[in-house]
Amino acid sequence: MIKKLLKSVREYKTPSILTPILMVGEAAMEIVIPFFMQYLIDEIREIAVGNEADVGQIVLWGGLMLAAAVFALLCGIIGAKLSAKASSGFAHNLREDMYNNLQTFSFANIDNYSTASLITRITTDVTNVQQAYQMSIRMLVRAPVLFISATIMSCLLEPIMGMTFVIAAVILGVIVAFCMIKVTPYFRTMFRKYDALNAVVQEDLTAIRVVKSYVREDYQMEKMKDATQEVYNYSIKAEKIFTILMPAVQFVMYATIIILLLMGSDMAISGWGNVDMSNMQALITYAMQVLSGVMMVAMCLNFIAMSKGSAERIVQVLDETTTLPKSKEQIKEVKDGSIDFDNVEFCYSQKADVAVLKQIDLHIASGETVGIIGATGSGKSSLVSLIPRLYDATKGTVKVGGVDVRKYNLDALRNNVAMVLQKNVLFSGTIAENLRWGDENATDEEIREAAIQACADEFIQNLPGKYDYDLGQGGVNVSGGQKQRLCIARAMLKHPKVIIFDDSTSAVDTKTDAIIRENLKKYAPETTKIIIAQRVNSIQDADKIIVLDEGRINGIGTHEELLATNEIYREVYESQVKGGEE
Repeated sequence: MIKKLLKSVREYKTPSILTPILMVGEAAMEIVIPFFMQYLIDEIREIAVGNEADVGQIVLWGGLMLAAAVFALLCGIIGAKLSAKASSGFAHNLREDMYNNLQTFSFANIDNYSTASLITRITTDVTNVQQAYQMSIRMLVRAPVLFISATIMSCLLEPIMGMTFVIAAVILGVIVAFCMIKVTPYFRTMFRKYDALNAVVQEDLTAIRVVKSYVREDYQMEKMKDATQEVYNYSIKAEKIFTILMPAVQFVMYATIIILLLMGSDMAISGWGNVDMSNMQALITYAMQVLSGVMMVAMCLNFIAMSKGSAERIVQVLDETTTLPKSKEQIKEVKDGSIDFDNVEFCYSQKADVAVLKQIDLHIASGETVGIIGATGSGKSSLVSLIPRLYDATKGTVKVGGVDVRKYNLDALRNNVAMVLQKNVLFSGTIAENLRWGDENATDEEIREAAIQACADEFIQNLPGKYDYDLGQGGVNVSGGQKQRLCIARAMLKHPKVIIFDDSTSAVDTKTDAIIRENLKKYAPETTKIIIAQRVNSIQDADKIIVLDEGRINGIGTHEELLATNEIYREVYESQVKGGEE
């Protein structure tokens, strides 16, 4: 896991390496300062008792202390700046790597995560790992060096006193380890609760118009309260453990200093051992350094414990590989818009008991207009999702232009198969910017031509700014029918070999629907057109109509043929047409 994360350090290796070196330098200076102080005290004590002292020695040791303090300060300042640069750069690369890997996900991969969970992982989880990384390259290097060096120096001054520090450090280590083991599960659960919290916020803000129209603000606020309470509960459980940690560390620290003073006093009075005023001062300083080093480690482990769950969630996204592996052939040319389904079956999950599509044998000639109709859940959207390889068939083969879709370069295939989905998605920006998703190099004339074909130009001309009109986030400034027409124009601007309309004219009136279909025949005669619709009149002029029922093809034929031979189609037709007449 750590190895995987550290791959994102990349260009920030230099500050990441220099920071620990500077921290070692800072710790080294803090270790030698008490050593210099011991000799300075000895010289000053000579003056205090009336003896002659070497002023040069006082200046020497004082100067060395000052130089060491200044060097430690510089190491600390530069190290802090470099650690901030390294950790921020690491977080930047980590977010970028996660996002880039997300772009390779198939629909099947995306189905494994909620949107809220992915947002939490890219934001909160990365921030936690960033903080742990910064603490690790600073304190987690400085503290052990300080601890080990101070312990060695203490043992050199007085071995028995030095062993007291070692015993205290072992006790503190046990306390810290206990807290780490206890707190880690709470943090893991807390981050899952963060996912739920973000899901509530996202759902509420996305559907704010529905919430207000149904006067459900109180209900949503209660959901938000419950979600925040869950995060609070697990946060408090974790913090309760850490409230034990710091007082316990401080208790051991002060107990050690008291023991040190008692032992030192007794040894100085009895004349046993190598203890006098100067090295007693040094021992107390080293004691503080040893125990503060342990406290620093405890703080670092606090951040690491909190970030461990986050790191696992981040690595899970980084390790996720697409379920649509690249083909060896990487064919980049789609010959035509012909489509073939050869004994295709499809399941959304390998664990699924029932296939969504079963025994699909279907052949569509290039340039044909094909309608698909069926009840909700009959597999219409699943069927067309296999054409641009949004999913791979579980069994059988799907071909476009006579070639298995798994042999194509994925970008080349999808550039030749345009889809207008059920959910019309527009992005922040102008109308022209949104339409250029179909062709980023399209001229203004080409954009307008596509809008005319999709019956969108007529309302665009009435907007302030026309094609430079800002749609707002998600296209909130236009109606549902207008969104659909803009999405159709965007797809037509690609000039694809195959264009799929997944119930994408449901929000436009029947007259506009008919005009769009007529324009498709007129301006894109060689393009294969697949139209999923609930309204019979949207597909009755198609070259062939496919009736789906529970994932199987129930019938194929023209409008007249299906009326005569297919019971499902006839029932749908009669319920819509004859029912309307009555």
